[in-house]
Amino acid sequence: MRAFTLLFSAFVLGTSATQAQTIATFDTLTLPKADTFYANYTASGSEVGFNCGHAHFPCIYDTSYGGIWTTGFAYTNMTDSVTSGYFNQYSAKAAKGFAGSANYLMAHCTDPVTYEPKMKIILIDSAAGRPVKGFYVTNSTYAYNSMITGDMFSKKFGNGDWFLLTIKGYYGGVLKPASVGVYLADFLFPDPSMNYILKTWKWVDVESLGNVDSLELSLTSSDNGMFGMNTPAYFCIDNFTTTDAPAVIPPTLAVANAVTATAKVYPNPAKDVLNIDRPDNSLQHITVTGITGAVVYSGNTATAHTEINTSTLPAGVYLLTLSGDKVTATTRFIKN
Repeated sequence: MRAFTLLFSAFVLGTSATQAQTIATFDTLTLPKADTFYANYTASGSEVGFNCGHAHFPCIYDTSYGGIWTTGFAYTNMTDSVTSGYFNQYSAKAAKGFAGSANYLMAHCTDPVTYEPKMKIILIDSAAGRPVKGFYVTNSTYAYNSMITGDMFSKKFGNGDWFLLTIKGYYGGVLKPASVGVYLADFLFPDPSMNYILKTWKWVDVESLGNVDSLELSLTSSDNGMFGMNTPAYFCIDNFTTTDAPAVIPPTLAVANAVTATAKVYPNPAKDVLNIDRPDNSLQHITVTGITGAVVYSGNTATAHTEINTSTLPAGVYLLTLSGDKVTATTRFIKN
């Protein structure tokens, strides 16, 4: 839980763009020994993912039919870069994490409802509602070998083939139109000698997506059949890097007097109730707006402590404005 502190003084504070970063290397996630992986079998069919850094990585495992990893992420230190097929679905073709680290993530990219090759990473804590710097990707051994030689479900890749990872961002529950793409395999070059299937770690910069609450990751391929994509919907992630300070902190305006006052807004993120503690009665009007600019709450209060019911608000990022006699201040809070 964290509280925002609003400062009111007799000048205008300029906009800040300072950003701290957190890198989820996944090496802090414990595995019992070398060449193992983590998958939670305790709640079949339920979302039982894990957190690392300032992100939640979903996972669903189904114990039916002998056990099926239906979608999501597993953390792993598997090193088998040779064995082909489904039974080696937790290994990276690079055999190690980025820069030779032990742990990395394996992504099984499948929507649990539509079965389309897409999934989400959900930002949490101080990263929620802020830009993601990026992360490293590479192919799984399973997908790489399938593309390089073909198998009973997928063809061997040749000129004109491709395997693409596309990243988009959700903000305030709305999917943003911008996207970032990275080819995990690219056989589209006029010069065939430049064709490749990725087997080393490649950095993907997604900061251009702007402020996001979650990332949508989707896979597409040139190899498709009557049941959808034939290429195995797997890839690997490492060093997932978030920004922990606001990309842009809105300026705080104060012209009432030369005495600095402090207001506190908590908890953040909020679930059912947002508390506002004001220093005095000069800040009597409270407005909450969504990211589209729509006002979702507006009211006046003469008390130093105010509670706003946020239980019915959709999850996302909101702006809170406190105003009074020539004093205005705006901050941001997250509704879970």
